Amino acid sequence: MVCLRGTLQRRAIGWMLLVFSVLTLAHVPQALSAPPKGMPAAHSYFVYVGTYTGPNSKGIYAFRFDPSNAQMTPMGVAAEVQNPSFVVTDPSHRYLYAVTEIGNNGGVDGLISSYSIDPVTGALKFLNKVDSAGGGACHLVVDKTGKMLFVANYGTGSVASFAIHADGSIGEKTGFDQHSGSSVNPKRQKGPHAHEVVLSPDNRFLFVPDLGTDQIKIYRVDAANSTFTPNDPPFASVKPGLGPRHFTFGRGARFAYVVCEMGSSVAVFAYDSAKGSLTPVQTVSTLPADFTGEDNSAEIQVDRSGRFLYASNRGQDSITVFAIDPVKGTLTTIQVVPTKGNIPRNFVIDPTGKHLIVANQKSDQMVVFAVNQKNGQLTPTGQVVDVTAPVSILFVPAA
Repeated sequence: MVCLRGTLQRRAIGWMLLVFSVLTLAHVPQALSAPPKGMPAAHSYFVYVGTYTGPNSKGIYAFRFDPSNAQMTPMGVAAEVQNPSFVVTDPSHRYLYAVTEIGNNGGVDGLISSYSIDPVTGALKFLNKVDSAGGGACHLVVDKTGKMLFVANYGTGSVASFAIHADGSIGEKTGFDQHSGSSVNPKRQKGPHAHEVVLSPDNRFLFVPDLGTDQIKIYRVDAANSTFTPNDPPFASVKPGLGPRHFTFGRGARFAYVVCEMGSSVAVFAYDSAKGSLTPVQTVSTLPADFTGEDNSAEIQVDRSGRFLYASNRGQDSITVFAIDPVKGTLTTIQVVPTKGNIPRNFVIDPTGKHLIVANQKSDQMVVFAVNQKNGQLTPTGQVVDVTAPVSILFVPAA
């Protein structure tokens, strides 16, 4: 009887302690988990917009982006710099790098500028500026280590690499390759025009679409020495006259996709990640069958799910949405939606995957679209953001 009474007493005390703990936790003030006063809410972003400069545009503009409703609040000029036609960040989002696109005629070299990013205010602090080692610097990327930067020079058809210092500033040039050759269009393909620099997901290979030669140049990356060398094979080709512009990988990197500016099409390749090689699979038009005007396709991106691909058309002024075959990697057109503006040179899918923002260069605006998560199709939200000659959009997470 004594043992039974002791057991019951211990159980009663245990239940009382459990109830007390639950009640205590239930009454913890919610403010304890809220961010400190003045700190941006979780999942807030800065959006940096590169522009072609002129009387009404001074360089890089900043906005604050609320992912809950896709509202973009202007923050003003983040950096005064000439023709920052493409902007990128390092993997840690502490630094921003911008090209100065000048010298497309080969007369002068382009430039690359570096900035530190204030994670709370979004302010950019200028660090340094270097020669891009060629004319018409048009695209750049920082490698996965954050210690090396690549730049494509459109005007002179070259690619260069630079070391990045510990403070984020750009260091010495560590590698260079001058493209050569031409293709079938006498007006636009008399010589090479390197258009973009894209790293493989494993950071081992660099891909450079060259509009002038109808090739995607392929390089092996030497991260230890911040340089690069031609791969074997050294390139893959698209159909003559298509003019490859931008390049992206599908989910899992089994397939790669190239938007071709002059041919308004997307070329599909199977990707061998061991060799860095590309094997042609398909070429599909980005335009409606009944379109007969002039067009130059521009940007390309695959959504986070890997099920849909988007490409922009300058002239027809639309975004074409493709469904991606998960086995073959091939594309099927499912929508062509007007961009509500002129010359959609660039677009991005926001970090949530729920919105796509288009930079309409000639109509001086960005237009926000909702992305249907089930079928990938786009619907304009009605939000239009005024900014002069926008040509590059970059999301950076805020603190």
